[in-house]
Amino acid sequence: MTRPRPLVPREDLADSVRVVGEFGVIARVVARAGSAAAAEVGPGDDAAVLRVPDGRVVATTDVLVEGRHFRRDWSSAEDVGHKAAAANLADVAAMGGVATALLVGLACPADTPTSWLEGVAAGMAAECAPLGAAVVGGDTVAAAPDSAAVVLSVTALGDLGGRAPVLRSGARPGDVLAVAGRLGWSACGLAVLRRGFSSPLAAVTAHRRPSPPYAAGPAAADAGATAMCDVSDGLLADAGHLATASGVVVDVDRAALVRTMLEPPGPLQQVAAALGADPLAWVLTGGEDHALLATFPGGAALPPGWVTVGEVRSGEPGVTVSGEPAAEVATALGAGRTGHVHFG
Repeated sequence: MTRPRPLVPREDLADSVRVVGEFGVIARVVARAGSAAAAEVGPGDDAAVLRVPDGRVVATTDVLVEGRHFRRDWSSAEDVGHKAAAANLADVAAMGGVATALLVGLACPADTPTSWLEGVAAGMAAECAPLGAAVVGGDTVAAAPDSAAVVLSVTALGDLGGRAPVLRSGARPGDVLAVAGRLGWSACGLAVLRRGFSSPLAAVTAHRRPSPPYAAGPAAADAGATAMCDVSDGLLADAGHLATASGVVVDVDRAALVRTMLEPPGPLQQVAAALGADPLAWVLTGGEDHALLATFPGGAALPPGWVTVGEVRSGEPGVTVSGEPAAEVATALGAGRTGHVHFG
């Protein structure tokens, strides 16, 4: 593993938000926002206007705080834009929908370089473009005088395309548990960065720019998925949300998870060996990969990209790993808990 390059000094304050002003910032950001296929009216008016063919709107919001969700010395502005967009776009996919637009609220210090904000906008635009979505509006405000942190609040809107939304509450005993996307990579990359290194690049990039399987959400809905959520807090933690909402036991098959996520060996094993960690801990409890977790009726044909990693059983709602309580497994692996805990 190699150490990161030294921080680049802050840019000339002549190009800061304080000098350019709110509307100068907005003009620069909008120039990089791209266009949303569903938008009749985009940025520039008091509100955007979107076409809603389905008659229903999927809506979700995430807040990213500098120092907690991203660091400017670890990630480029474009990385932050990709990550902020992905966290919301994945939630729309987890309902079985396709994202149509983003709204962005920004609070930043007055000395924030406008070029950094343009980079965030470019990253968001690049993440949204394959879906036909884009930033269609938002707001910018000055951060509190004693705060040096940037705060991004992103709202994603989406379209179900005539499908019924796939909720967390529909899992039933006898269903199979399946995952689309990768697990543990973002947590592995975070572990690398925390140690002051910047390689393996694949793991670090996974933390900086998640790669959610957006198309897998609507595909799962079309295939009859009974419940679904995105994995933002960790597989065990998010499986717990699904189990609680559905009133079932979700049992993760350890062997199946290892077979699908850790074979053949790759960066996770390399980093784990260097740090004296167990890569399965990242797979089970690591968040921010934004994979999708779903249940399907037993015997159903899974859509491409989905792999079976467990089953749903009756009993006191909760999560087990090959029959063992999830919390005990997480502790044994050195994770300490089953996933991310807000305010923990």
